[in-house]
Amino acid sequence: MENEAKKDKIQEKNRRAVISNIKSLIRITRKFLIEILSIKEGTDIQGTIESIKKDMVFRGITVWILIASIFIASIGLNVNSIPVVIGAMLISPLMGPILGIGLSVGTNDWDLLLRALKNFGIAIVISLITSIIYFLLTPLKEASPELIARTKPTILDVMIAIFGGMAGIVAGSRREKTNVIPGVAIATALMPPLCTAGYGIATGQFTVFFGAFYLFFINSVFIALST
Repeated sequence: MENEAKKDKIQEKNRRAVISNIKSLIRITRKFLIEILSIKEGTDIQGTIESIKKDMVFRGITVWILIASIFIASIGLNVNSIPVVIGAMLISPLMGPILGIGLSVGTNDWDLLLRALKNFGIAIVISLITSIIYFLLTPLKEASPELIARTKPTILDVMIAIFGGMAGIVAGSRREKTNVIPGVAIATALMPPLCTAGYGIATGQFTVFFGAFYLFFINSVFIALST
């Protein structure tokens, strides 16, 4: 009996030691994960808000940059040149009002939402008009593979938009700026479907227009939501 009691005590002691070690491991792991995953350090909330508000306005130079980027993207899509399309996405200011929409929804700022939607609408109209003009004038009327690829959105496009938006707002909120935003612009590919929508109107292919514009729309919505 005495041996059994000692044995039980030893087992209980070992059990408590194991539990203590597990708790300690969980605590250390939790602390480690918090440290490496935390995005609070280096965040400039006010600066980010002001930057988004500034970048979402379409007038003057921003409009001309948009027109130029739409022309470049349309040419790239027309001649099936991926590098040219990527270049257009890098200089496009289309992300501005989309981030503004996300910010306004997240902060319940309805006045900001109206302004963001207004600028977003202006950007869409300018982009469509520009791409329509290009595709009406270009002698290359046949749809390239790059154009066709923008007419059939999938769930993968939604996932890209969500994670692209998350990466964009996290990077944009840092005091020290990174090179993530250009990558987000390329990954989420807002320009090509909008240009393809213009191609659809210019050539009278409204199935192309609706497919491409739907891709642009879902990209925009999920970028804004993830923001």
